[in-house]
Amino acid sequence: MDLFEIRGGALDVIAEDAEHQDLNRDSTIMAGREARPPRGVSTFQRFSVGTNESLHFEPCEDSLPSPTPPEDELDDDNVFREGETEGEIVTVRNRLQGKVPEMENFAGHLEEIFLTVEENFGRQEQHLEQHYNDVLLTLSQRYDERAAGLEEEKKGKLEALYKQLLACGRAMDASKELIETAQKVYRSQDKRLFLKAVMPTIKRIEDFAKEEVELTLSTSLEFNTPLSDMSDVKTMMDSINVVPAPSAPVINPQMPNSASQTSLRVCWSLFSDDTVEYYELYYRPVLEDTPADSSCAPPVSKVKVKETHCTVADLVPNAQYELWVTATNTTGISPASEKALYMTVPSPPVIKQRECTSCPEAALIRWESGNTNPVDSYTVELSEMGTDGTENAITESIVAVPTCQCVIQLQTGRRYLISVRAVNIGGPSDRSEVITVSTTGTLFYLLEETAHSCLSISEDGFTIFYGNEELPISAMALDDNNTFSRCVAVLGDLIPVRGRHYWEVEVDDGTEFRIGVASEDTERNSYLGANNTSWCMRHILTPSRHKFEFLHGGCSPDLRITVNPVRIGVALDYERGTLSFFNVDLEQHLHTFHCNFPNYVQPCFGLDNPGALTVHNGIEAPEYAFI
Repeated sequence: MDLFEIRGGALDVIAEDAEHQDLNRDSTIMAGREARPPRGVSTFQRFSVGTNESLHFEPCEDSLPSPTPPEDELDDDNVFREGETEGEIVTVRNRLQGKVPEMENFAGHLEEIFLTVEENFGRQEQHLEQHYNDVLLTLSQRYDERAAGLEEEKKGKLEALYKQLLACGRAMDASKELIETAQKVYRSQDKRLFLKAVMPTIKRIEDFAKEEVELTLSTSLEFNTPLSDMSDVKTMMDSINVVPAPSAPVINPQMPNSASQTSLRVCWSLFSDDTVEYYELYYRPVLEDTPADSSCAPPVSKVKVKETHCTVADLVPNAQYELWVTATNTTGISPASEKALYMTVPSPPVIKQRECTSCPEAALIRWESGNTNPVDSYTVELSEMGTDGTENAITESIVAVPTCQCVIQLQTGRRYLISVRAVNIGGPSDRSEVITVSTTGTLFYLLEETAHSCLSISEDGFTIFYGNEELPISAMALDDNNTFSRCVAVLGDLIPVRGRHYWEVEVDDGTEFRIGVASEDTERNSYLGANNTSWCMRHILTPSRHKFEFLHGGCSPDLRITVNPVRIGVALDYERGTLSFFNVDLEQHLHTFHCNFPNYVQPCFGLDNPGALTVHNGIEAPEYAFI
């Protein structure tokens, strides 16, 4: 019978009982002094679904009237308790109706179990039938092989007996012919013929006597019946009642954030019908330069676990690993899963502080990956420092940075703690070393790779020296397109923010210098200010005075500065397209270039005679610099 029919029938009976009790409620009340049950006893029973998925029935605490109560328990006041009895019936009916959905759910669950059992039985029956078919096929093959062997053996025996029979027949014919010849010679009356024929006949008889006739059977009449090797059949019969070997597991692709620098969390899955005692996870690093079938391939490591997941430890950071897994039970080992590639988390990047620049509105952070293998992206984390030097609890993150540098928009006049993480499929690395960035003013370093060969740069990266040695001829040659060869100069780092920038330069009275800005692609074999890609202030010593020029494209306005500035302020304003120079000590404006810079420019510094020049940056711009 279908479970739905059983369930429907049971529920219909329950509903009919409840309706019947409701319809007979009035007659029960009117009975009055008739049957009354003892308190606490009920003919109804409450059912519930236990953890073992079976129905449990227990007496209901609220009692219903019994149809046959004792007479001595009746009293006159029971007539006035009709309302209470009616309420009890309604309560029990409501509870009973509330149990109906539970029974429906339980019946549905039983139906699911029934279908599952039926499916499992079908699979097991198919498995059993397949095993028996294999056994019968194997036995049939053994029978055919044995029958063919017996047929060959019979054929060989018959051929041997037939040959022996022919040999015996020939011997008998020869013997018969000799006997007849001897008798004929013996009966001869002619003595002359007798003497002539007797000697050859005797000779023939002697020769025939010398021939040995095989009178024993040349082959055995017994057939060879060796025991057949039925071990495979026995194994197949034994395996009918044994759990089959597992199928190949399916190793899952690597999940995000499932690794650390030295460990990987690996997960896999298996078919639900397979029984597994344990799994074996194999892994080895992937080396790009080593073929997979090479004898120099890295060794394979193995971990034995009982769950469908495992954490592999003691690995190399930012390394790619090849993993596969097998399942084992009492019957055997499954085939290996397909190989999957997992990545450990990268090592922390290394921030190149000497290549980081900042200004009041932003900062450019550069770093090295610190990993031999490429990473997916980088995350820059920053938190603001309070006035008391403590770190703010709120940390902002800039994610999915594709390269090893990032421009970060910041607020003016603040201090920030900045770090970087490398990210791949395994997750983010640990934080790099934290650097402090101030947005009080523009901060940059001198680029040593652009410096003329006669220049020396101090360890702090802010002072340049030009010695007394003569300029070598080799320095005039254009050996490196990035290095100044004619002008003894150096560039500051690029400032990739179109805002306001300010720095100061300190020089001696006796130093001839060039300071200003230049495009990144300015010619290295020309002088600063002599081309259209550089703007600079030049100081020239003459026998009579200090001469100052403000050069762009080789031209300078006719200006005369009466007080020789020792500390010069340089103010660059991209928005207004101006580059201004100031005498810091006197707060005196010297000159302003007006140019809409199409590209970013870099600070430039040059010395035309031996001396030194010191750059002061990262300082707050004075109020008069951008009026």
